[in-house]
Amino acid sequence: MSLEEAKKCAAYKAVDEYVKDNTVVGVGSGSTVVYAVHRLAERVKTEGLKLVCVPTSFQARQLIIEHGLVLGDLECNPRLDCAIDGADEVDAGMVLIKGGGGCLLQEKIVASCADRMIVIADYTKDSVRLGQQYRKGIPIEVAPMAYVPIKGKVEARFGGTLKLRMAVAKAGPVVTDNGNFILDWSFPDDKEHDWDAVNREIMMLPGVVDTGLFVGMATKAYFGQKDGTVTERSAA
Repeated sequence: MSLEEAKKCAAYKAVDEYVKDNTVVGVGSGSTVVYAVHRLAERVKTEGLKLVCVPTSFQARQLIIEHGLVLGDLECNPRLDCAIDGADEVDAGMVLIKGGGGCLLQEKIVASCADRMIVIADYTKDSVRLGQQYRKGIPIEVAPMAYVPIKGKVEARFGGTLKLRMAVAKAGPVVTDNGNFILDWSFPDDKEHDWDAVNREIMMLPGVVDTGLFVGMATKAYFGQKDGTVTERSAA
C-alpha cells in the first residue's frame, strides 16, 4: 500500500467516526486533509449530512469550495464540534509538531475552538519522541522585524539552530497567510524536553506570533499503516 493510500485510510476512518449530522467541522491543511474533504463531500452527498466547514488556510478554503461544502468562519461559528487536521509528527504523549506547510497559526486557532481535535496522518508521522521522524524542526511564526532577535534568544536559551524558511518559487522568505515569517527550529534531540514549558516560554518572546508545538490539544490520532489498517492513539 502506498503512502497516499495510508493517508486516505486514516482520513476516512476519522471522518466516519467523528463527523455527525448538523455539526461544524474545522478543516485543516496539508496532503492528508485532502482525503478528509473527499470523504466529507461523499457523506454529504450520500447521507445528506448538514455540515458547516471552517478552514484553517487558503488551501483548506479552496478545498471546501471545490467540493461544494458549506463554507463557514469563526465569526459565525466560534465553537466547532471537531477539527480534523494533519500533523508533521505526533509523539507518544500526543504532542504535535505542525506548520510544515506554514499554516500553524490558523490551524491552532481553529483547533482551540473545537470540542475535539482529531489528527489524521500516515505511519511516518508516528514517533515516540519529537524529532525522531520529522527532522525539519519546529516552526515558529514571527513578526518579520523580530526574526533575528528571536532566533538569537531561542538558540541561547534552548540550544539548536533556527533558520528562516525560504520560499521555493519566489525570491526571499516564506510569507504566511498572516503576513509573517517562519523560523524552523532544529532543537537538541539528545535530551528530554518539557514541551509545554518550552512552548510557553517561547510564546512570551515579543514578536513570536505562535509556534508549531500543539501541546494538550489533540483528542485522538489516526495513523494509516502500510497494510491498510489504521492504528489509533488517544490523549491521556
